[in-house]
Amino acid sequence: MTFSSGNGIVDVPSNHSVDQTVERLKGMLEAKGVAIFAVFDHSGEAEKAGMKMPRTKLLIFGSPKAGTPVMLAAPSIAIDLPLKILVREDGARKVWVSYNSPAYLQERHGVPRELLQNIAVVETLASKAAE
Repeated sequence: MTFSSGNGIVDVPSNHSVDQTVERLKGMLEAKGVAIFAVFDHSGEAEKAGMKMPRTKLLIFGSPKAGTPVMLAAPSIAIDLPLKILVREDGARKVWVSYNSPAYLQERHGVPRELLQNIAVVETLASKAAE
């Protein structure tokens, strides 16, 4: 079950904790040879600053082999690449996996249909990590 907030963001409920979901994502990306450029622990950084927020982590990942053709065809998509998946806990302690809809990115940047599969992998990753 997925929800889209109307702003291009798709939210998928996860059956795992934030950390477990992030580890599942990392494992899938590593198995496919996809580079993980960064994992930002927003809630951890907030805690260091003396603030509290629900568990929130952002994974930034990609493949130059997949992303470069997309950026060559639609240069403005570079502002949205590499791909990102947000894993967060809401106020009710429910974990969500969120990402930019590939269709939204396609429309926003004019990505040619034949290159859509290069960014659509984010949907599969998010769904499998949340299972």
